[in-house]
Amino acid sequence: MADEKQVVLYQIEGSVARVTLNRPEKRNALNEALVAGLKDALQKADHDATVRVVVIAGAGRDFCSGADLASLQKIADGSVAQNVDDARSLMELFASMRQVQVPIVAAVRGKALAGGCGLASACDLVLASADAQFGYPEVKIGFVPAMVMAILRRNVSEKRAFELITRGVEISAEEARQLGFVNQVFPDGSFETEVNNYARGFEKLSKSAVSLTKKLLYQMDSMSFGDALESGVDVNVIARLTEDCQKGVARFLQKE
Repeated sequence: MADEKQVVLYQIEGSVARVTLNRPEKRNALNEALVAGLKDALQKADHDATVRVVVIAGAGRDFCSGADLASLQKIADGSVAQNVDDARSLMELFASMRQVQVPIVAAVRGKALAGGCGLASACDLVLASADAQFGYPEVKIGFVPAMVMAILRRNVSEKRAFELITRGVEISAEEARQLGFVNQVFPDGSFETEVNNYARGFEKLSKSAVSLTKKLLYQMDSMSFGDALESGVDVNVIARLTEDCQKGVARFLQKE
């Protein structure tokens, strides 16, 4: 069994920060240590100037099967205050993922269920192996996928979101792609290579431009159309003054 201090593995490969959920014997189920480890890993990546993209994957056959049995027992036995603290900790993880400056990519093999499906959807991009399965089975035990609903509602249509969270069914990677929940589906045999190539693609892009784009895109969620345009003006000007943009424009003009 993995040491509690190593339930989340972190390593840098070039400009890619690889974050691995390391509880394969528990199908990478979420517990306090894993959630805390994810927060630490994302904070570390966010403060590393060399990192252009974060890839989150699961060790073993599955991405993440949701909360583990011990965590579910705590939910059943815990006080209101304890349950509030537990739920807020997961909320903080999801919220922090949108604050990380670089793109976060979920590399999903096998099952991504309940909180594990929520973790995948909280990433900026989702890459899935053809054998991957996604679902929110919480309603089967009287639970509600409450926090991840805010994310899912922004990923798919209202009616499909309603269907997924009230029926508790699992869907395939291809169906998830058709819904707009998954960005790309890759063959099982070449999945690691495809994910690596996809992640490496961010090396060729401006880190500052991608960061500004991510921040503005999510800020627009709560804005009116007019406010979104005004914010676009501000970010447009900021981008023009960055070193990346000035060098990029200079290179383009030289080619012309």
